Amino acid sequence: MKWFLLRRLGGAVFVLLALSVVVYAAFYVAPGNVAQIACGPRCSPAQVAQVSEQLHLGDPLYLQYAHFLQGLFTGRDYSTGTGVLHCQAPCLGLSYQSDQQVTELILAKLPATASLALGAFVLWMLLGVGTGLLSVWRRGRPTERVLTWITLAGMATPVFVIGLLLIIILVTALQILPFPDYVPLTEDPEQWAWNLLLPWISLALVSAAPYARMTRASMLETLAEDHVRTFRAYGVGERALVGRHALRGALAPVIALGALDIGSMFGGAVLTESLFGIPGVGRELVDAVKHVDLPVVVGLVLVTGFFVVLANAVADILQAMADRRVVLA
Repeated sequence: MKWFLLRRLGGAVFVLLALSVVVYAAFYVAPGNVAQIACGPRCSPAQVAQVSEQLHLGDPLYLQYAHFLQGLFTGRDYSTGTGVLHCQAPCLGLSYQSDQQVTELILAKLPATASLALGAFVLWMLLGVGTGLLSVWRRGRPTERVLTWITLAGMATPVFVIGLLLIIILVTALQILPFPDYVPLTEDPEQWAWNLLLPWISLALVSAAPYARMTRASMLETLAEDHVRTFRAYGVGERALVGRHALRGALAPVIALGALDIGSMFGGAVLTESLFGIPGVGRELVDAVKHVDLPVVVGLVLVTGFFVVLANAVADILQAMADRRVVLA
């Protein structure tokens, strides 16, 4: 198990370094005058040259990337024209629009996105795995066909359509829930949960469908294996076979998919945050792209990649705990 963890840790570090190279090259080495973008369209050539010098854009590419890595690990100094501003590690640069440190900007938006992602994740895992389990348990009956139709409809419906329908039905018509107005958890936990309930339900209804399909397919495959047929021949009940033996064997692909989704969700559920007015990372990414704020875009992409890699590393450990054969792979 120790060597398994070391291999996964080494692989995660390598993937993050490779991601930083690709992202840096895509945004800073691609054709275009980065100094002009940073300074703004109304800057004179002299001002653009000054910005280029402040950002060290005249250095060789490998040296620019080295400065970028230095900022991530030890911090970095930026010239403001009248002084020097120190950006503490992990430094992702300064926003072109506000001159705010990108790390501080992301940390300010991350709690809202984390609240949305984690709450929706719990709901869609319960709905998805529960629906798949019920579908297998009731296979061959009308219940299975109804659940199959529901999951197909969920996979085909965009999240903004479900969100709008829930707003019309639950907020406008029935007035059961208020229109979401994000309240930080530290200010009022009850209002925090109450105002996020509608976004959680919207995301969960869309995201649960693939988990239901995957759980059903994996469990049917597991039920066809030799050891399950042996249990059935010894008289083990169908409920015990489905809930105790088949479910554990079918969890590996569900855990892997869950890790990918929750990691990506930390990068910002753009549509959901925009629809419900949640001040999270997704809305910040949209604003950064709109204003061509490259440091913020790069920082958000790297943070998303970090959470995806972290979630997959945790998923590998959970898979190893659920199935010891993974450790030997």
